Amino acid sequence: MDYLVIRMRQDDSVDWIVADDQGTRKSTASHGSLAQAAAEAAGRSVIVLAPSTDVITVTTDLPVKGSKLLAALPYALEDSVADEVDELHFAPGKRLPDGTLPVAVVARATLESWLDQLQTVGIVPARIVAEYHGVASVPNTLSMIISDDEIMFNDGHGMSFALSDASPADVIAASGYLDPIEESGDSLADGRALQVYCEPSAEQTYARDWALLRSELDSVDLRLSPDGAFSRLAVTVASGSGINLLQGRFGERTEYASFVRPWKAAALLLVGFLLVSLAGKFADYVRLGIEEDALRAQFTEQYRAFRPADTREILDPLAIIESLKRSGNTGPSAPPVFLPSLSSLAAAIKANDAVEIEAISYRAGVIDVRLTAPDVATLDEIQQAVTSSNRFTATIQSTTQSADGLDSRIQIREGGA
Repeated sequence: MDYLVIRMRQDDSVDWIVADDQGTRKSTASHGSLAQAAAEAAGRSVIVLAPSTDVITVTTDLPVKGSKLLAALPYALEDSVADEVDELHFAPGKRLPDGTLPVAVVARATLESWLDQLQTVGIVPARIVAEYHGVASVPNTLSMIISDDEIMFNDGHGMSFALSDASPADVIAASGYLDPIEESGDSLADGRALQVYCEPSAEQTYARDWALLRSELDSVDLRLSPDGAFSRLAVTVASGSGINLLQGRFGERTEYASFVRPWKAAALLLVGFLLVSLAGKFADYVRLGIEEDALRAQFTEQYRAFRPADTREILDPLAIIESLKRSGNTGPSAPPVFLPSLSSLAAAIKANDAVEIEAISYRAGVIDVRLTAPDVATLDEIQQAVTSSNRFTATIQSTTQSADGLDSRIQIREGGA
């Protein structure tokens, strides 16, 4: 993977170079404005090297991890920094073999200023790393990169810093590696070989320091870099070295953006599909609601014609249908049989004043009439009168002679039944 590595300078100019994650330089170093560097960022992740003077690295032995670690760092390192911890941003690195944890510290306002400058030219950095973290960590070896008036140092055991306007001997002295071995402790007894990357002019400028350091250390290896220090710093951070300052509150924005960007088109398509699906579901819901209202109105109209006396609101048509099925009553059948048959009977009896009705019963569409008639001829007249309507049939079921005449039972039902 290729990275565009941008080095921020104090005068607002920048250096930039392309390097891959295998630590290989892919272009020559360039110098200019941040806007010019942004033109090279297309299709590449960006790593920003922050000025060494703005970032310090301290260590702690806090055993916690994750969000609890980020919350605890300001209080654990309060005595290790000069500024108020509320104004600082703490970014932990990878825990060292001895269990200690290196932490990069920068002023929040400074980090926010860098991000604003980058955003202005359209750059969203993947990482922001202190430039002295570009000094490779070589086990049991002291490493030094000299860049102009600044010397960046890494002892191979987790110690990393930069000094300005200092000589190589001053830097080694500050690290403690010029102390006598018996006083320095075991941690400083290892790695007393020095490896230096510098421009050819630095070899002559610090000739006395090299002589002094060769007498104090196991070895001093000068490696000349005609291309300058920046290219070496860039390939080191591109291969994964250094503490990324974009963590915690500063990591959410950039990490989220870098994650979402490759999936932006797919996410938009998915959102569009969901919106279309929801719109279709809503349209179906509205259509079905309209159809339900129409069917309910139609059912109510039919039910009112069927049961005009029932004027209650129809809330559950299915429940009404089930109720009708259970009752076995599918229509107003009784009145059309009972009342007209009584009318026919009344008309027949009206012509025979001597007939007396004893009892009338109705069941399952059949009327049973018990009456007393003076003679058989009268019974025949009543039977014929009921039958003459062509709707009902009258049948004499029984006849018994009594003191008052003939006690008879006549059965009336609809014709053809």
